[in-house]
Amino acid sequence: MGRVLLIEPAVGLYAFAMFMIYPLLQQYVYRRLWFELSGTTYPAESLSHCSNNHSYVTIHQAVQKETSIFLLKSELCFLIPSLISALFLVSYSDYCGRKVAIVPPLVGDTLFALCYVLVSRFSFSLTYLLAASFLSGLMGGPTTLIGGCFAYVADLCGEDLEGQKTVRMARLDMILGVLSGLASLCTGFYIKVAGFTWPFLTAVFLHLINLFYVLVVLKESLVLSNPSLSSSSHSASEAPRLSQSQALTVRLQGVYLLFAASKRRRNIVLLLMLAAFAFFRVALQGGMSIFILYELNTPLCWSEVFVGYGSGLSTAIYLVSFAGVALLSRYLPDAYIILLGLTSVAAGLIMAAFAKTTLLMFLVRLPLLLSIMPTPVLRSMMSKIVSGSEQGAMFACVAFVEMLSVGVSFTMFSSIYAATLSWFSGFSFLLAAGLTLIPAVLICVILCLRLDVYEESIILTEEMMENHTEILELPP
Repeated sequence: MGRVLLIEPAVGLYAFAMFMIYPLLQQYVYRRLWFELSGTTYPAESLSHCSNNHSYVTIHQAVQKETSIFLLKSELCFLIPSLISALFLVSYSDYCGRKVAIVPPLVGDTLFALCYVLVSRFSFSLTYLLAASFLSGLMGGPTTLIGGCFAYVADLCGEDLEGQKTVRMARLDMILGVLSGLASLCTGFYIKVAGFTWPFLTAVFLHLINLFYVLVVLKESLVLSNPSLSSSSHSASEAPRLSQSQALTVRLQGVYLLFAASKRRRNIVLLLMLAAFAFFRVALQGGMSIFILYELNTPLCWSEVFVGYGSGLSTAIYLVSFAGVALLSRYLPDAYIILLGLTSVAAGLIMAAFAKTTLLMFLVRLPLLLSIMPTPVLRSMMSKIVSGSEQGAMFACVAFVEMLSVGVSFTMFSSIYAATLSWFSGFSFLLAAGLTLIPAVLICVILCLRLDVYEESIILTEEMMENHTEILELPP
């Protein structure tokens, strides 16, 4: 039905709506638990946890603990089903089109936001929010949608446009970062003016607009064909017809065939890249996830306004990273761009570990300006060494790894930050900076094996296609 081959509006709308809900979730749960534990409304204007008043400090510590536990439960309720859904939906998009990986997460997040509307409007139990998190994860979640969108871009950037793939994927990451930062910046003002219900309703409205765009306006990027039908059109009686369950099983073998139908050398480089991507996401997500807690803690004691300004300023990281990829990809191999981005991550996190003033904490964003570059470049490198018919299976693996990394980093760094808070609050930043050494070593191994060269990637893909064809030609 669609007539537009432009995935960027869908990514932008989703990022804005998603990151409008994310800070709302934390603040709403925090204020609900404050009321339930203290019996008083949250002191939004007057007292913060930096106060010396012993009673408020005690209440705040109890609320912080309960909020952390609830958010961890919510994360686990979302993570477990989403790991399976991401593999299923994104790999299945190789056979049914990319929209099959984009539409379900939009539906799930719409229902998720609606559940928050009901809970915030009628003060239902917070347990319903855990059920909403599970449902959202069952429908795929953000990594499934983003994986489908990157596979969409890979379809558009065929062999004739391989050079544009890295830049277009970097552009998607830039849109995600900029609009999520703007959403985070706007949310604080929206809550102050309209409370919690209207922001949640706004997110629902944005998701519905996005659903209309994807279903009606956006054109499918994957040209679907059914060679089995065309080849058997002259002898339909000779070819056995697969049942629906058998056809589904065949389609779900995409991830298996991604590795089984290729040479060992390509499997090695793909696994190395997936491992580098996983450790990079753990380091970056783990370090960035505690920024707000660190800023709220002494001696910074940032207010909501300063936290919003910090989140808004972080959008510059995505803009500069996109510009860096667009410029550096003309002169440097992909692996060197990744190493430069890893250096940026390590430098920024080390600086954050010792930031004790407001000015210095704002300046932490400067060394982090190139920290997003490894994400699109690694996706592009992995996309270049698989065939067009396996983009969904490959991005399904990336979505699975990314979701697992986010869950591990959130759990690990939240626990470590709480355990080391009393003696050195910046330890988690140093740990995250140290973890960047692992993907750096893996990328250096790829460089030593000369597997980052595009010409070799083409050879590997051709060899894989030959083996893949042989496997498909085997009799059932």
